Amino acid sequence: MANGIIQLVPLAIVAGVFALFILSGLRNRSKQASEYGFSGSYTGRIGIGAGIASNWMSAASFLGLAGVFYLKGYFAMAYVVGWTGGYVLLLVLMATQIRRFGKYTAPDFVGFRYESDTARTLAALISIIITIIYCVAQFRGIALLVSWLFGIAYIPAVVVGTSLLVSFVVLSGVLGAARNQKLQYFVMIITFILPLMLLTRKLGYFWILPQFGYGAAITELHQQFGFNWSEPFACTSLFEWFALCFTLMFGTAGLPHVLSRFYVVPGIRDARWGVVWGLFFIALIYWSAPAYGVLARLFEARGGLTLNTGSADAADMIVLSAASLGGLPIWAVGLLAAGGMSAAFTITAGLLMTGSASFSYDIYPRLIRPGASEADKVYAAKGFFLILAVAVMVLSLRPWGMIAEIAAFAFAVAGNTIFPAFLLGIWWPRANAFGAICGMLTGLVISFAPLLVGDSLPFIAHFFPLTSSAFIGAPLVMFVMIAVSLLTAPPSDAIRLFVSRNVHDCPENP
Repeated sequence: MANGIIQLVPLAIVAGVFALFILSGLRNRSKQASEYGFSGSYTGRIGIGAGIASNWMSAASFLGLAGVFYLKGYFAMAYVVGWTGGYVLLLVLMATQIRRFGKYTAPDFVGFRYESDTARTLAALISIIITIIYCVAQFRGIALLVSWLFGIAYIPAVVVGTSLLVSFVVLSGVLGAARNQKLQYFVMIITFILPLMLLTRKLGYFWILPQFGYGAAITELHQQFGFNWSEPFACTSLFEWFALCFTLMFGTAGLPHVLSRFYVVPGIRDARWGVVWGLFFIALIYWSAPAYGVLARLFEARGGLTLNTGSADAADMIVLSAASLGGLPIWAVGLLAAGGMSAAFTITAGLLMTGSASFSYDIYPRLIRPGASEADKVYAAKGFFLILAVAVMVLSLRPWGMIAEIAAFAFAVAGNTIFPAFLLGIWWPRANAFGAICGMLTGLVISFAPLLVGDSLPFIAHFFPLTSSAFIGAPLVMFVMIAVSLLTAPPSDAIRLFVSRNVHDCPENP
């Protein structure tokens, strides 16, 4: 992406958008640990939904999804179905019940439900691992955008992007970064859809709802240029598609920063309706992302360009490329850059805060400094925030894969560990600490096995793909949890009664 040219107009638009966020953040600063990453004020059900959507929209959604559609066509539908389907799982199986537990973090839930500090610490460590992996995907998106904006190479762009991110969080205030999410979602949806409307209008398609109008481009690609974009499983197998789809579903329902949105809502109906609104707001982006991939293919074909089939960098920046190839003015391309940076910064700030909260709330006062004060926890959280940022920056210097692929690995880890612990913890009172610990450890082994032994044991990589291992892994982890729980002592009567009565409104004894 480095061309030595600074994109002045897009850079000014990006700077203006972030100045707006910083002004909003400066009004809401806080020094209380209870507000550092795992609490907040009530903003209504639509506000909860906007917060969920803003907390979800990332570089993987804003940039990576369109890139996967551009390269792999129909295969990318697994991302859309998996990510949105995960919220359906949350709505049906978990959102209301999580609210009734009344805990602030995923490790807090695990520690309370399974009555185990060991399980709590393990869940905190897993949350940090997920944070690091997911942030690597976001840092890649940030670096690609910084590289384009400033005309510099990828590695320097990683360093510059990290500095900008940390400065943004410090200047806006951590609480501000969490509380202006409605504003951030509004900015993201406008910057993503307005250029798409301009593109489809220029092509003569139905531009008022471009999510429906771009179907004509698919037809033109097929009839005039022989590119069958919508052919199912053209570049993959049915198993690989379903494995990715279900892994993303389970992972969505197990991501700590997503689950944390339901701990602090004032009521169970708010939790339920927050998911509904959040799903609607997320769908607006997901209905639009495929259009950018299709239109980029169409512009390339019309221009006689060779269809790109291998460049991950080009694919991850295809949203901006589509706008440029379509002849949109530079300010419209700048809007997309601003939206992409907003999405990446917002989710990365939230992820790093979740990882910092797991350390300062679940590890630091229990294992490192018992009896730590609120001020101590805040300092620990801020220090660990910087440590995480540096660690992710170092890992991001190597291009591990496309944005969406790296993010999918984080979802696989969440789907193999946190999701089974929550699901059985909510719906099976007999699940105990031994089962949860063994299950989460098994999930970690399954998640990283393709990376560690996949080359020497090909069947591991086949049945447990790195980005799709939870399809088989999550049910296997649940089997381990059930078996170990049945072979060991049951949880206390108190927690079984709590699950039965407080969570499920069942008056009878478990």
